[in-house]
Amino acid sequence: MSETRDAYVKKMKAKLDEWNAEIAKLEAKARQHKADAQMNYEEQIESLKNKRKSTERDLDKLRQAGGNAWEDLKTGVENAASSLKDAIRSAQSRFK
Repeated sequence: MSETRDAYVKKMKAKLDEWNAEIAKLEAKARQHKADAQMNYEEQIESLKNKRKSTERDLDKLRQAGGNAWEDLKTGVENAASSLKDAIRSAQSRFK
């Protein structure tokens, strides 16, 4: 069972790394805009970072869970990850 958990954690860490790169791209775009638009973008980016941190915390809890308990936490991680992914996509569409 731990191999399955470890594989899942590894997969989620890879997704978080991808999303971190997307957030960094959005930050670079925000710096190129005028001050009023930049402030709006920075607020959106801060929200994305908070969602990312929350997802990372949930993933850490899952990683530390013993036995089959990690499977109970998996749904929470999936929901947090889905919310983060949707928020990044939404921000990307607004930053174009």
